Amino acid sequence: MRGLASNLMRRERTDHTLQPTALVNEAYLRLAHAKGSPWENRVHFLGAAAHGMRQVLAEHARRRAAAKRGGGWQRVKLDEDLGLSKAPDALILDVERALTRLGRMDARMAQIAELRVVGGMTVEEVAAHLGVSARTVHNDWRIAKMWLARELMDEGTG
Repeated sequence: MRGLASNLMRRERTDHTLQPTALVNEAYLRLAHAKGSPWENRVHFLGAAAHGMRQVLAEHARRRAAAKRGGGWQRVKLDEDLGLSKAPDALILDVERALTRLGRMDARMAQIAELRVVGGMTVEEVAAHLGVSARTVHNDWRIAKMWLARELMDEGTG
């Protein structure tokens, strides 16, 4: 989990107040209090951890945005793989909202996008986590990536 948190925090702004250890602790508390069955394997656990970390970062960004009221934000483009490279809080919230909307349309596609973008998982790891073929993940990821890019572009211009 610490490696996943470090990877996520490298993509955050340099003056971020959360440290990787704090992110791990917050996500772990969410996992420990979550209802449901224990994790089936390492990939399943990391998927749950990535989701928890995404929620922690989004809530942190919301609190910061509420404090700042949006002053001075700049839009930045996502890289080809929809990584959140040095993303300001505004972009993190845009990605969070886009993933939520995608989840309402297609839950599996949203899970795939979350695991790829936030969790940094490979297609094979996502397939194992969701119990589907790598081909299915590849196809859904291709569509989700295009949909998210369009949604985020629309939010940037709208």
